[in-house]
Amino acid sequence: MKRLVVGAAALVTAGWTASAGAADLSYGQRAPYTVNQPLNGYSWAGPYLGANLGYEWGSVSNTSVKPSGFVGGVQAGYNFQNGPWVFGVEGDIQAAGADDTFAPWKFSNPWFGTLRGRAGYSFSNVLVYGTAGLAFGELRAQTFGWTESHTTAGWTAGVGAEVGFAPNWSAKLEYLYIDLSSSQFAITGVSNDYSASVVRAGVNYHF
Repeated sequence: MKRLVVGAAALVTAGWTASAGAADLSYGQRAPYTVNQPLNGYSWAGPYLGANLGYEWGSVSNTSVKPSGFVGGVQAGYNFQNGPWVFGVEGDIQAAGADDTFAPWKFSNPWFGTLRGRAGYSFSNVLVYGTAGLAFGELRAQTFGWTESHTTAGWTAGVGAEVGFAPNWSAKLEYLYIDLSSSQFAITGVSNDYSASVVRAGVNYHF
């Protein structure tokens, strides 16, 4: 009888130990909760930094001048993602070679920048988006050795597409329309503003 009781106790103890070990193993191997997106889907969420190169063509009001030229610069931004929907903010600064001459006057846009919101829809590693926000930049006039510059702000809007081609890397193609507010130029004697279209390609590194 004593042996039967001892054997039963040993059997119960062994079963309890095995059950506890299995429970610990199950909890220890549980996968962590992740963001709400398809399994193995490309993630656009988080900060990024990149560079771009493109071409700009525009016009100066109250003149026949149409500055154009290459542009290049850097951009940085942050994306939020909810399923296929991507929202974010992006800022950029550009050096521009856009200029044109009419009679004695030469107008140029040496630089500009934007601060924009972005909203788009992703097809895994392909993102299409619209963007709009603030634009700012310089309009410079020159004649007979006299230079006059005005830095003004305005608005910008555009569309683009971005493709993730490697882990942490994406490439984009973007169109922006930029409209800078008018300023009174002593050189021309009238108010002049600047509007331009920009097409640019770029790459981003996602952290």
